[in-house]
Amino acid sequence: MADDGCRGEVPPHAPVPLCERHAAAASEWFDAENGVVDVLPSPCVLCGSRLGVRYRSGWLCAVCEWRHGDVPDDELPRPRVDVVYYLGYADRVKIGTTANPRQRLAAIWHEDLLAFERGDRAVERRRHAQFAEERYERTEWFRLSERLRSHIASVAAGVDDPWSLYARWVSEAIALRG
Repeated sequence: MADDGCRGEVPPHAPVPLCERHAAAASEWFDAENGVVDVLPSPCVLCGSRLGVRYRSGWLCAVCEWRHGDVPDDELPRPRVDVVYYLGYADRVKIGTTANPRQRLAAIWHEDLLAFERGDRAVERRRHAQFAEERYERTEWFRLSERLRSHIASVAAGVDDPWSLYARWVSEAIALRG
C-alpha cells in the first residue's frame, strides 16, 4: 500500500492488491470485528453446543448466543417453550403438546420420541385436523400412514436428537430474556 511506503510484493493470485503483511493485518482486523467461529473452551451451559464465535470481548455460543462464562440465574423461572411432540409406539403416533416435555413424556407409554415441533395448542389442533383421517377416534393417537411419516420426517429433518433442539429453544429464550 502506497501510503505507508510499503513496497511488499503482492502475491500473484491475491484477490486485492495487498502484500502479505497488509493482508494479514486486514484479516486480523476483520476477525476481531466480526468474530471467528471456533470450538468453545467448554460446552455452552445452556444448550451444550461446542461451537462458538470468538470476539475481542469474549466468546458467544454459536447456537444460542449465550455469553461463554456467564452463569444463568437459577432463581429466575425457566421460560415457557411450548412444543408439539410426536411419539411412536408400534404402528401408532401420538401428537400432543406441552411446555414441560420431560415431565409429560415420562407419563406417556411410548417407544420413540420421533420429533419436536415448536408450537402450542393451536399448532397441535392444526396437526390433528391435518391428519384427521389417520386419527383413532377420541384420542390423540394416529395410524402411522405414509403421509404422517413424511410430515414427521420433514419436522425432524437435520435433527439427530429432538432433546438437543428443545434445549436450544430454551437457551434461546433465556438468552433473549437477557
